Amino acid sequence: MPRRRLISFDWALKKLLRSKANFEILEGFLSELLKDDIQILEILESESNKEARQDKYNRVDLKVKNQREELIIIEVQYEREYDYLQRILYGTSKVITEHMDESQPYSQVVKVISVNILYFDLGQGDDYVYHGTTVFKGLHGQDVLRLTEEQRELYKRQEVHEIYPEYYLIKVNNFNDVAKDTLDEWIYFLKNEEIKEEFSAKGLKKAKQELDILKLPEKERQAYERYQDDLHYQASMVESSYTIGVKKGIKQGIKQGLQQGLQQGIQQGLQQGIQQGMVEGKKEKALEIAKNLIDVLDVKTIAMKTGLTEVEIEALKKRL
Repeated sequence: MPRRRLISFDWALKKLLRSKANFEILEGFLSELLKDDIQILEILESESNKEARQDKYNRVDLKVKNQREELIIIEVQYEREYDYLQRILYGTSKVITEHMDESQPYSQVVKVISVNILYFDLGQGDDYVYHGTTVFKGLHGQDVLRLTEEQRELYKRQEVHEIYPEYYLIKVNNFNDVAKDTLDEWIYFLKNEEIKEEFSAKGLKKAKQELDILKLPEKERQAYERYQDDLHYQASMVESSYTIGVKKGIKQGIKQGLQQGLQQGIQQGLQQGIQQGMVEGKKEKALEIAKNLIDVLDVKTIAMKTGLTEVEIEALKKRL
């Protein structure tokens, strides 16, 4: 059977998954990733709810509230950002402060989960899914700090790390297209925009029905095609800029290396020339003195006076 073309997940986040009728798709993805039965209560206004993709710097995000009043930020990022780890830290911190009233005690700090779907290589690591939490570990006994019974009751949490923001990094391009579990089935879709018949992950059946490109109205389908063309164009521009930059850097490095090497060679040559000239000048002066002493002193004494060897003085006598 021909492959059924599906809408990419970032376009779905931007256009379709904000509808309550499609919460099942988003809930399925989050449930498989977080290993929990996630139910979405509402979609909240996020930082980048804008129509023009360029206004968001190649970024699409969505902020949802689940049944536990936790806030989940879902973000899709295509372009390379070297400070991306700091940016997601800033993003979670901003969400916490935005959802905290001045009169509230700190025990009411909202729980934030940051889910990042990345189409570029971030950091060094071969895996395709990374999970980050905050853990306090003893320096001496290596024990992990736990909550007391009173704190568990107050925070409605069982462990310390559950209080702090959590981060999920999905490095889509690292996935080898072999789906070993239901989360892998979702990542396969994220990478290939395809859902296989045998996939059974939560939300994928609904996604296969609702994200079919053929179901889009003609105007929206054209907008989606332009969006995909823009993605390919910007990816090519980034790759070209990177390649050109590397080649330019290598050429500049070689040129600078040659210039520095030439300058060092000239300086070393001058120094060696001066030193050799001084040595030769001293020797010429010693030979001139030896000429004047040959008829007066013996060879041994002349050698002592001039610093020449007796062989050199004997050779000088033969030439005279």
